[in-house]
Amino acid sequence: MAKEKAVLAYSGGLDTSVIMAWLQEKYDYDVIAVCCNAGQKEDFDAIEKKALATGAIKAITIDMREEYITDYIWPTLKADAIYEGVYMLGTSMARPLMAKKLVEVCEQEGAFIVVHGCTGKGNDQVRFEASINALNPAIKVVAPWRSPDWDFSSREEMIEYAHAHNIPIAQSTEKIYSRDENIWHISHEGGELENPWNVHLDSIHVLSVPPEKAPDEPTYIDIEFEQGVPVAVDGEKMDPIALLTKLNDLGSANGIGTIDIIEDRLVGMKSRGVYETPGGTILFAAHKGLEQLILDRDTTQYKMIVAQKFAQLVYDGLWFTPLREAISAFVDKTQEQVSGTVKMKLYKGGAYVAARKSPYSLYNEEFATFSKDDVYNQHDAEGFINLFSLPLKIRAIQKMNAEGEVPAGHESLEKIVIKGSDFIE
Repeated sequence: MAKEKAVLAYSGGLDTSVIMAWLQEKYDYDVIAVCCNAGQKEDFDAIEKKALATGAIKAITIDMREEYITDYIWPTLKADAIYEGVYMLGTSMARPLMAKKLVEVCEQEGAFIVVHGCTGKGNDQVRFEASINALNPAIKVVAPWRSPDWDFSSREEMIEYAHAHNIPIAQSTEKIYSRDENIWHISHEGGELENPWNVHLDSIHVLSVPPEKAPDEPTYIDIEFEQGVPVAVDGEKMDPIALLTKLNDLGSANGIGTIDIIEDRLVGMKSRGVYETPGGTILFAAHKGLEQLILDRDTTQYKMIVAQKFAQLVYDGLWFTPLREAISAFVDKTQEQVSGTVKMKLYKGGAYVAARKSPYSLYNEEFATFSKDDVYNQHDAEGFINLFSLPLKIRAIQKMNAEGEVPAGHESLEKIVIKGSDFIE
């Protein structure tokens, strides 16, 4: 009788390496290891060889970098969606696409089981499983960390298991971080970071230098956008991977994009993480700066509300939902004229908008100038202010009448009305 096939989301790290052996030991599965290349700096040939050496019947690497950028990062950037005002959703955006790729492999290989290494305390378990349920509810999900058959309660125990089964791993009991890296960011959790009073060490940095070690002179770059999407740096058109890689390099060199945050997890607890998002931090600042030039006030303000909801949906693993798709449709409409160039100043951890231009700019120097002009009649403002503040005046009169208070210069409250900006009897 043929064994059941299980598709394992495989990274070659501690958790999935142990899970690979454990699945065979506990359930006698034929395991297909799937490694998604989202831009993490890994030797994918070595990962495939390790998977096969650990017992996988097949090892597959999927390059999803460009799809990740164009179909997940760019829509989130256009929405200006940042979770709780600080987290640029690097892990959150990648998980639904990884789930999509796992489902595709299941369908190609005739498998109906997906296995992931997410813990029962984290957000990623929800992101993976909600996405899988949305894409193919016939697929069963196995989450070893939640299984009653799981033999481990800590990563230290897993390290011991790996050593006993001759599974090569990079972690040690002296320095343990849970890291997730892709072309957008890298996150660091665990270890000494679990105490929020511990200052994170400079040695934790992988992508960026600390701001103190960044150059003493600023770097200026021009980023060109077309309908909200970045397409060129310093006048050079680039494909999405090359463009984001370029900005990551510039941001890293200038110490940009490292945050130390306490976030509210979907599962109900707070967690601490150090996230590095160098290129993404530059892009969010540049995109917002360009929108300020182009979008009208009502659209800008409503879009801020939408951005918050979009960020929560992405964080919660609800990418494949009607609401997220509807919000993206609204966002795309707002971006039809968000085209232009933004000059960014990069300096010691900061990404600042220095200048911006667009053929669709709503900024008009003739109207905005403080010098003499012929296009704006300042006397028109008087009538506007009178009408704009009319409800306030009416409310004040009603209050005075109710309290019997006579306005200065008037003998009585009888027949007080409003004319222009004066109270009269």
